[in-house]
Order: sequence, then structure tokens, then C-alpha cells
Amino acid sequence: MGSDMVRLGITGGIGSGKSYISQILTGMGVPVYDTDSQAKRLMTENESIRADLIDLLGENVYEQGRLNKVLLAGYLFASPENALRINRIVHPRVKEDFCRWALRREAEGRKIVAIESAILFEAGFEDVADVTVMVHAPLEVRVVRTIERDHVTAEQVKKRIASQMDDEEKCRRADFIIENDGVRQVEPQLRKLFQALKNRKGGL
Repeated sequence: MGSDMVRLGITGGIGSGKSYISQILTGMGVPVYDTDSQAKRLMTENESIRADLIDLLGENVYEQGRLNKVLLAGYLFASPENALRINRIVHPRVKEDFCRWALRREAEGRKIVAIESAILFEAGFEDVADVTVMVHAPLEVRVVRTIERDHVTAEQVKKRIASQMDDEEKCRRADFIIENDGVRQVEPQLRKLFQALKNRKGGL
């Protein structure tokens, strides 16, 4: 991308532990851009997103300057087409925001940054990553983790997993895979990743 900085794209299915990996990366000095929280922020702050959402859903999509999450969710989950319309509004702005954020981190002297997204490939966020990393865990482990975290049933978790891109496809498309099965330690795997990045770049 015309820069010495390496942009990692971190992804993984529900319950894989990608946020846990991101926390470890942050502790290792790698800034992580969380697309989920940043998208929510941008839907309130970004004037272009606000204008497009109002065009699509009407003035009621914002109440007293705040996003009407009930109205938005009702539209978003009504059909895949509706979700696509929202994503076409939000995802390009998230990409732009990440690129600006990464440039600021580079100006601070950072050599590696990361963008975390459950839908890295689906949303096209891989386009702004130099190297993609898939956080993988067995299905049964993911189900247990999500039940404990979200207090939902196994059936609900499996339904959510079924709606996401298949893990095998994500693993196939990713440059690196981190196994987060609760048995293998992840820190040595991340150190191996960093070594591979240094070898690619000729030293970071």
C-alpha cells in the first residue's frame, strides 16, 4: 500500500476469540481498530452516513441526534437486501476512517497496526489489509464460549454461526491462521506471525 507499515486484518467467526487476540496484540504494542465499535460511532458522527441513512429510512432514524437503533435494526434484519443497503452506506466510510487512523498511527512511528472485523472478507475490509489473519477455534468451543458470553442457547449460537461465512473458506482466504482452541498458546503463534512479517518486509 505504498508504505512500510504492515496492516493486519484480524477476523474469525463468532466465539473464535478474535477480540481476545486483539487484546493480546494491543498489549504487545499493536494498535487495533475495531470495525464494530467504530461503525457505530461513525453512524452517529459521520455526516455522509447520516445523510444517506436519512435518505433511506427517513428523519426518524435519528432522534435528538442519536441513532434510532430499534428502527435501524428492524430494517436491517428484515431482509438480506436491506442489510446490503445499510452495508453499502457504512462499510466504505469505515474503510476510509481506518485508512486515516492508520496514517496517524504511522506518523506516530508504528510499524504494525490491525483492523479487527468478523466480516473482514464479506465487507471487503481485506482490501485495506496487507496481511489477513484468521482466528480459528473448533465449533464446539465456539458454541460454549458464546453461550457463556452472551447467555444464549446453543441453538441460537449455531444459527448465528450458520449465517456467517464458513470457517473453512475464511481459513482458505487468510494469509495466517491462529489456533485459539483453549489448548495451544496463542502468544507463541503471534510471535511466529511477527517473525514472518519481519522476513517479508526485510525487517520492521
